Amino acid sequence: MEVLARLLALLVLLLVGTGLRASGVLDAARTARLNAVAYYVALPALIFVATYDQSVLAVVTPALLAGVVLVLLGTAGVAWLVNRGRASPARRSVAVVQSYHSNLGYLGVPLIAATFDAEVTAVASVILGIGALVQVPLTVTLLSVVNGAEANVRGELTDLARNPVLIALVAGIAVGTANLAVPAPAATGLDWLGSLALPLALLCVGASLDVDAPEIDLGATGSVVVMKTVVMPAIAVAVFAGFGVDAATFTAAVLMLGMPTAVSTYVFATELGGDAEFASLNVFVTTLASVASLFVLIELVG
Repeated sequence: MEVLARLLALLVLLLVGTGLRASGVLDAARTARLNAVAYYVALPALIFVATYDQSVLAVVTPALLAGVVLVLLGTAGVAWLVNRGRASPARRSVAVVQSYHSNLGYLGVPLIAATFDAEVTAVASVILGIGALVQVPLTVTLLSVVNGAEANVRGELTDLARNPVLIALVAGIAVGTANLAVPAPAATGLDWLGSLALPLALLCVGASLDVDAPEIDLGATGSVVVMKTVVMPAIAVAVFAGFGVDAATFTAAVLMLGMPTAVSTYVFATELGGDAEFASLNVFVTTLASVASLFVLIELVG
């Protein structure tokens, strides 16, 4: 019941964000500021706290690296086969991308940190780093090739290197590896900031969603939901069970790769010729559907 209560609270915060947007309280400017606090302050604090006192390098195994890459590429391959017959390249490309591109940072690590212990959270933080290095280039490439859009891949990779979450991950690993002590007041303050990551992220996600699409393609949206909440977690279970990883790695991997579609896919679709309205709807629907799917996954691995 505690897990269900956490997920229902997630849903409530998401809908509160949507309501605040509809009422005008969270307009675009305020949402952007709140998003900046979540992304540049709360989430990096959470990542650092989760890694600075853990033996993170011990969990960066070949099985973890290969497993994350295999699940992402495998899901993308299945999604391509499922959606290859769609007439619209803009919709086809978005459907494929949103089937594997997961919300690892905003929802994944904060939810796992609120539900599991520090060991599982540390593994989840490493998966976030691996996932970011794979997801972003793959998404930019797919959207650009299918839609004939021009993309500055080097620029995207440069932005990725400056990502505050990845910087916090590297800093946490460095501090932990060097066995450096973090003063108690600083650790307490960072822990408090990190606890704000999940509620702030949910409010921002809810306030950013646009579900005013004039047409709803039930078949296309349904395929994305099934791929993201059923097929991708199933592939993750098969891959990591096959690799025989430890319990913490299995738990973190299955849950992180079972997260809903990332909000950033809407931004990429808008910039690179994808169907933006379709992308926005899918973010909303997969996030709602993930309340049920994550409950099942947490019960399975927990």
